[in-house]
Amino acid sequence: MPLANNVTRLLDARKVAYTAFETPSEKLGAVETAQFLNVPIEIVYKTVVITRVQQGNRSSAGRKKFLLAVIPGNHVVDLKLLANEIGEKKVHLPTEKEAEQITGLQAGGISPLALIKKGFQVIVDESARSHRSIHISGGQRSLNILLPVDDLIGLTQARFGRISVPGN
Repeated sequence: MPLANNVTRLLDARKVAYTAFETPSEKLGAVETAQFLNVPIEIVYKTVVITRVQQGNRSSAGRKKFLLAVIPGNHVVDLKLLANEIGEKKVHLPTEKEAEQITGLQAGGISPLALIKKGFQVIVDESARSHRSIHISGGQRSLNILLPVDDLIGLTQARFGRISVPGN
């Protein structure tokens, strides 16, 4: 039986149809996850933490805010596209260690579903529109969730954007 955690309990409580998959406990990237699950990489999405510096008046200038970019596993975040999408001049990609500190989750287990009440803005790559369901992290290493894109958008109050390019 796959693992249960706060993410699966949330999905159950909201009556979201999903499938949970148990994966190895070591950190797997999206490509390795797709291979392990024997699914196309195009439907395995990864969550990337992004740092933005608030521009504006003195009281808010220089304050860091964070967002989550949910992109296909065989893509990389295009920082210029993302900055343009959110109306910023620049955004930054924190280190893996910094991303873990920011989210409180281990790399390989960072999930927008686990961070719903933490105030992260979520942007899902527009490519997700072409899929009915996608795989994302279940909020911890070793747990992968397949759920409808519409439910992911609704639960996280995410928006779609052109934020990634092919790469690895």
